[in-house]
Amino acid sequence: MSTCSTVSRDLDEPIAGTAATATTWLLLEQPGPWGAKALTQSHLDPALGRALEAAAQGTGVRVALIRRPGRHADCKTAAERTVYVAHTVPGRVWLRTATTHEPERLLDLDFAALGAGDHRSFDAVLQGRPHTGDPLALVCTNGKRDRCCALLGRPLAAELSASGVDGVWEVTHLGGHRFSPTLLVLPYGYAYGRVQAHAVKELLHSVQEGRIVLDGCRGNSAWERPGQAAELAVRTATGEDAAQALRVVRTDGAAPRWDVTVAHVDGRHWRVVVAQGASLPPRPESCGVSVLGSPARMDVVAVRELTLAPPALAS
Repeated sequence: MSTCSTVSRDLDEPIAGTAATATTWLLLEQPGPWGAKALTQSHLDPALGRALEAAAQGTGVRVALIRRPGRHADCKTAAERTVYVAHTVPGRVWLRTATTHEPERLLDLDFAALGAGDHRSFDAVLQGRPHTGDPLALVCTNGKRDRCCALLGRPLAAELSASGVDGVWEVTHLGGHRFSPTLLVLPYGYAYGRVQAHAVKELLHSVQEGRIVLDGCRGNSAWERPGQAAELAVRTATGEDAAQALRVVRTDGAAPRWDVTVAHVDGRHWRVVVAQGASLPPRPESCGVSVLGSPARMDVVAVRELTLAPPALAS
């Protein structure tokens, strides 16, 4: 039986506009096995996991668990844990880190402020500091959610780690199992699908230089799905690869059609028409689901550069 990722690849399902959405990512190291709902199905206290989910609700913060690649002994204790928090909105991107023996201290964070790009509570509560190492490469490996993430994600994470790529972590959930192996790169927040080790090394090198690789890119998590597709379409049309050059400044309309305005730091603007379609023929959206579905896709209908009127002269 074919896996959901094999079917998606064979049907050439579009990948742009499929990234998980989060203005800010909060990542907590948690060794050991993970269940399908990892925050409450791991060796992390499930009450803490539920409280973190509740605290993040509606704030723009997405909480996930991470662990180093390799074998994961089923031990119930974890000593010092690494914590990362990353804000991904272009123009205000940052990545900070801390260590803690008390993961419950994450509940003292100001989640609304983190989602808005203010890291002061992270610094105060956990003695957070800027991350000065290589970009983070987060590979989804949670086979309890979908077997493709284990079959394809874990070997990728292991290969990257064994080849000396720094900043590689396994992560609990990035969405889009059928695009496995999936990857999120921080600090900029661009997600990728159907990635191979050599491509990951190339895109991490680009991120170090402040550039974005478009091949296999699902979108920037800072934007909702129409905005993700629109921003990538402008990059394709213009050849712009600077990580923080573009922002989604306005989205008008609602499903199944949006008008998205994308702005460049140099003052240029584009109007991008994005339509929601259905991926046909029906296919498994996840290996654990027996019912076939037609997942939504973001189709870019038009990209037009806008001519902005000059400011009116004062009388």
